[in-house]
Amino acid sequence: MRVITGSARGMKLVTLEGEDVRPTTEKVKEAVFSSIQFELEGRRVLDLFAGSGQLGIEALSRGAVKCVFVDSSRDAVRVIEQNVAHTGFEEESTVLCADSTRFIRNTRETFDVVFIDPPYRHGTAAAVLPDAAARLSPGGVIVCETEEEASLPDSVGPFVKDRDRRYGRTRVAIYRAPVPEDEA
Repeated sequence: MRVITGSARGMKLVTLEGEDVRPTTEKVKEAVFSSIQFELEGRRVLDLFAGSGQLGIEALSRGAVKCVFVDSSRDAVRVIEQNVAHTGFEEESTVLCADSTRFIRNTRETFDVVFIDPPYRHGTAAAVLPDAAARLSPGGVIVCETEEEASLPDSVGPFVKDRDRRYGRTRVAIYRAPVPEDEA
């Protein structure tokens, strides 16, 4: 696993080992970042269920100014901290060992980009979406990675599903607020 582009381009990242670990594949990561490439510069990012932190680190490498990484696993948090240090993003990063669902429900921070990549087959993504939408700044974007058969709403608050693609057994849905016609 490596950073695709930006200031940390080509740097290898560490990932957790085990059957429960499911890092985002290079193909999916490339597709996600192609879809949001112009929505990262100068933005505040939240990486929920962060795992190795690769999505947030990719966002920082592409110009995001801040990323909060949240994962409930102490082992994952150690890997994220190692990857953040290796890529030189310590100043721009906050790494929290916390339940992602509780964090998004209780935080008062707002974000411009939220990555949601929970364990598959628990319905967690759909459950977290309303709280994520409530923490998103106007014009923000939610990227939700799930198993292909997951049930996701067409809209959540003012955000509508703008893109819904399948990559093998992985599904990526991107939610954006519609741009008013007078601003388009």
